[in-house]
Amino acid sequence: MSVAISLATLITRVMEPLLLPAGFELPPTKYLLVVVGAALGVLWGLFKRPPAITQPLVVALTPWMATGATLYALSQVQWLPAFIRPFTTAPIVYLTVFVVVGALLVLFGDREPETYAVRSTPGLIGVIGLLVLSGVGMLAVQATLAHPPVSIAWPAIAVGGSILASGAVWAVIRQVAPDITRVTGGPGLLVVIGHLLDGVSTAVGMTQLGFGEQTPLSRLLIDLGGVWLFVGVKLLLAVFVIWVLAEYVRESPSEGNLLLAVVAAVGLGPGIHNIVLFTIAS
Repeated sequence: MSVAISLATLITRVMEPLLLPAGFELPPTKYLLVVVGAALGVLWGLFKRPPAITQPLVVALTPWMATGATLYALSQVQWLPAFIRPFTTAPIVYLTVFVVVGALLVLFGDREPETYAVRSTPGLIGVIGLLVLSGVGMLAVQATLAHPPVSIAWPAIAVGGSILASGAVWAVIRQVAPDITRVTGGPGLLVVIGHLLDGVSTAVGMTQLGFGEQTPLSRLLIDLGGVWLFVGVKLLLAVFVIWVLAEYVRESPSEGNLLLAVVAAVGLGPGIHNIVLFTIAS
C-alpha cells in the first residue's frame, strides 16, 4: 500500500466519527492526484490573473453549486459512468467543480465584472454553468424516472417553503438593518436561501421521507433538540454571517464577496443535494 493511500485512509478513519458526513470517500490515488494537480494549476492561474469577485459573479456561480450537488447525488445512486464517478464523490466533487470554474475564470475573468451581459465575466460563467447544469439535470430526471414511483411532492414543498421563508427573512432584515441587505446584496440572499434550504430539506427528509442526517455534528444537534432546532440554528447562523461580513464586503469587496460565496455554497450545495437525492431515491 502506498504512502498516499495509507495517509488518506488514516485521515478518513480519524476524522469520520467527528466531522465527516457518511459517504465521505476519497477517490483512488491517481484520480486524487489529477484533481489536486489541476486545482494547483488553476490556483496559480488565478494568482497570476486574479478576477474581481463581484456580487453578479457570486450569483452566477449558483448553477455550478447546483451542478456539484447534483453530481454527488447521482454518484450516490450509481447513475454516472464508472470513469466519471471517482471525480464526483464527496468531497472531491467540490474540488472538481472548482477546477472547472477556476479555469473559466482564468480565461474570462478580465471581462466586465459588474454586469450580467452575455460577454461579461458573470454572464459567461452563468450561461456556461446553466448549460452544464441542464445536462446534469437531464441525467437526474432519467435517474428519477428509473426509480418509480416518482414522488416530488415533499422535495417541492421543501424548495417552495425555503424560498418563501427566505423572502420573509430577507424582508425583515431589510426593515431592521437595510444597510446589511444593500451591502451584501444577491450573495447575502443566497446565504439565507442556501442554509434554509439545507435545514428545511433535512427536516423534510427526516420527518417525512425516512432519511437520516449524514453529518455527525448536525445529527448531534438534532438529537439534542429536534430537527426544527437545527433549522433555526442554520437560519440564525446565516443571518449572523451576513451581518458580520457586511462591513468586510464594504471595505474589501472581492474578499468579502468570496467569503459570502463560500458560505452560500456550504448551505446551497447540501440543500440541493438533499432535494435531488430525495427526488431520485424516495
